[in-house]
Amino acid sequence: MSEFTPTSLDPPEAGRALIAALRDPRAPHTVADGAAESGLALRDAERGLTWLTQEYRGHLRATEDGQLLYLFPTGFTQPWKTRDAVGRAVDATLKAGTAVLRFVVRAWLMIVLLAYVALFIAILIGMTFAKQGDSNDNRRGGDVSGIGFVLFRVLADALFWTFHPFSPFNAYGGYGARTMDYAGPRSRRKKDETPFYEKVNRFFFGPTPPPEDARVAEKAILAQLRAQKGRIGLADVMRVTGLPRSGADPLMAKLMLDYDGDVSVSEDGGITYHFEAMRKTAAAMEGIAQKPRAAWDQVPELPPLTGNPFETNVLIAGLNMFNMVMSLVAFDNNLTLAKLPFLFSRIPMSRLHYDGTPIVLGVIPLLFSLAIFLIPIGRALWRPIRAARMTREKGRLGVMREVLTRVEKHEEVTEGALERAFAKSAGRAPLPGEISGHVAALGADVAVEGTTGAVRYRFADLETEAAALEEERLAAPEGEKKVGRVVFASDD
Repeated sequence: MSEFTPTSLDPPEAGRALIAALRDPRAPHTVADGAAESGLALRDAERGLTWLTQEYRGHLRATEDGQLLYLFPTGFTQPWKTRDAVGRAVDATLKAGTAVLRFVVRAWLMIVLLAYVALFIAILIGMTFAKQGDSNDNRRGGDVSGIGFVLFRVLADALFWTFHPFSPFNAYGGYGARTMDYAGPRSRRKKDETPFYEKVNRFFFGPTPPPEDARVAEKAILAQLRAQKGRIGLADVMRVTGLPRSGADPLMAKLMLDYDGDVSVSEDGGITYHFEAMRKTAAAMEGIAQKPRAAWDQVPELPPLTGNPFETNVLIAGLNMFNMVMSLVAFDNNLTLAKLPFLFSRIPMSRLHYDGTPIVLGVIPLLFSLAIFLIPIGRALWRPIRAARMTREKGRLGVMREVLTRVEKHEEVTEGALERAFAKSAGRAPLPGEISGHVAALGADVAVEGTTGAVRYRFADLETEAAALEEERLAAPEGEKKVGRVVFASDD
């Protein structure tokens, strides 16, 4: 007989003992079953089963006698980890690739692109001197250099009318903008203080998204928990996170371990979660906690393609186009680095021998300019797909809102009501089978009326949960959140 050990086990250790002991994890188990098969104390078996529910995406069932049943559809395996790992690897690769690409593009545009603009302007001036030295040369190179010079003049005029302080089209304020201030607030133009490199970044990659908070979901759930007297259910988690039932269930198991939660079952089989310890609050903080916004009230919108003013986009595209055209001029005139000193010597390019392919002045700026134009074009082509995904997500959250609201109000859930909710949120009618897929993720039972053929949905788990929570919140003592009188303070 093994030696008796009275100390409690931590949840992972208890969970590993259950993994070794349970013969068929796919079958429902009570806490007593787990204790009997593993030899663990009841408290350890309960903590271990809760930990396993989080780790292996287990499910809970409630009986009419108020007993909890734990089962693990995939056993003690984690087949989703491969998918998740692949997804994380792809996301990490894309993020790393995007970061490198952002750096390359920024460096190219801010250093190389502007340096090439200055270099090509000097080359145009030199080619003009060289052309004057051979006014009778009618080779095609002179024509192409003329095109480049015309493009330079157009670019220079655009820069003047866009940024000169006396221009009526000035993008950054100045005399013209100041004189318009007297016309009233509707005419005032706020000075744009965004750095140019950031505008370049926006042109190619779109507006920089704000940093993400890794704990935003947990913060929302905890705020919901404190606003609901420490008693919540899966519907509360789905409401503030937008997660389907399959995602809310294991997340709740994690919260129970992290925040000393407990689970109970009502007489009707409604599963509720209690977090009395999270209700404790100082007097100064009382009343500050507010109910968080629902997930369907904060769906992110599709960001603009660049977020830049039109004239800024024209300027960036013009600089890149200028370098592209000048790279063609370099090809046409066989402009290699070795020939640059002859530009200001009044020796026409036609009299210089062929010196190979111009790499620095031809190949590099041409390839980079083409690639840089393809990035915003690709984003523009991908934009409708992103918009369609966001539309589907809005529709899904609209269906969730309708279901949870009707369950809370004890109203029936009909297919017509869900279709209207989807259309209102998504801005389009649902596709065939789209509604059924969304309600299945919420745990719906489908019923079809024999006479009319109308489809109605029942959410038995959510209904019993809502009834149990309503009773428990009414009975929750206010003393749970009191911390007592202060008897010692180090600041006195």
